[in-house]
Amino acid sequence: MTKIMLVTGASRGIGAATARLAGAAGYKVCVNYANSGAAAEVVVADIVAAGGEAFACQADVGDEAAVVALFAAVDAHYGPLTALVNNAGTIGHGGRLETFDAERINRILAVNVTGSLICAREAILRMSTIHGGQGGGIVNVSSVAAVRGAPGAGIDYAASKGAIDSFNKGLSEEVAGEGIRVNAVRPGVIDTDIHAAGGSPDRAIEMASSIPMKRAGTAAEVGEVILWLLSDAASYVTGAIVGVTGGR
Repeated sequence: MTKIMLVTGASRGIGAATARLAGAAGYKVCVNYANSGAAAEVVVADIVAAGGEAFACQADVGDEAAVVALFAAVDAHYGPLTALVNNAGTIGHGGRLETFDAERINRILAVNVTGSLICAREAILRMSTIHGGQGGGIVNVSSVAAVRGAPGAGIDYAASKGAIDSFNKGLSEEVAGEGIRVNAVRPGVIDTDIHAAGGSPDRAIEMASSIPMKRAGTAAEVGEVILWLLSDAASYVTGAIVGVTGGR
């Protein structure tokens, strides 16, 4: 079976690292992005230079019609996908709840929660044996914020990742008998530019002393776990959430 992977939010950070690793592992990769087209094309070029196959496709996963078009593009390029990495996510500037408005909260939920569910829906329509598919795997990217709550930093983001944890468990049982495994990774403090998006570009460095391993993680370290969860080596693993936190 041809291995075809869609990684959402793959122009940077964990998504980009996962896409590069997938290309090296023999997947045909769709590098999804919302705004950073040039960065996504760099990821594609890296995969191709290493001997893999990839293409970039713009879609805001917070827009249902855009998600449907994204999956249609993967179908047209490679055929029905066999692996989905629900990585796309957004975060607001750090602060307390009383400083947040509905527009901010709804945007975070639309991308982080609704977008992940809609992407999974489209993947299931292609993977599930009850829909004529040959099975596959889904990995959802959660966050340690789901269990720590992110007080004073972004409890709306934490709540969105808590929703991902619940979704991961329920979906894993819903499709386990249809050839689809559903798992999640729960990154801790990872050295990516999402911290800058949240208004704290040096957060990974500043948090290092509070981590038992005394350092932030790398995007590639999370990507390696994602690739393992999608591999045959994890063939009896579903419904799991694997912490990649340095012990925090």
